[in-house]
Amino acid sequence: MSAKIGALAMAVLLVIYVALVGWRAVQFLGTGQPIAIGIGIALLVMPVIAVWAIWRELAFGIRSQALVKRLEAEGGTDLGIETRESGRADRASADAEFARFRAEAEAEPDSWRAWLRLGMAYDAAGDRRRARSAVRRAIELERAG
Repeated sequence: MSAKIGALAMAVLLVIYVALVGWRAVQFLGTGQPIAIGIGIALLVMPVIAVWAIWRELAFGIRSQALVKRLEAEGGTDLGIETRESGRADRASADAEFARFRAEAEAEPDSWRAWLRLGMAYDAAGDRRRARSAVRRAIELERAG
């Protein structure tokens, strides 16, 4: 829940940022000076890129959470990975179980469930980049199916 509040707060701050930078860009464009116009254009482009990047991350989070909830409702989120007292996955246990999830995804390349479980295993093993890639693949497969 706190992650959702944090994401919402960041979105609100982004809207404020875009409004303030947009106003400054209009002021630069209004000067008529070539360098100021260039700065104004840059100030208009950069917030657009920021909005796109944040939207992409929010959409990823929303879609991945929806898939995790579906998999959880089906009873498929228990990876069999031991956890520490803190509730985080034990890395050695995650590494040991990882091959099973990779083999499952290779055996069922069109299964969003297999790819989501692989992403969860990557995450438990601490490999965030590959985890996000596997979850993105799961989202694509679920949307196509």
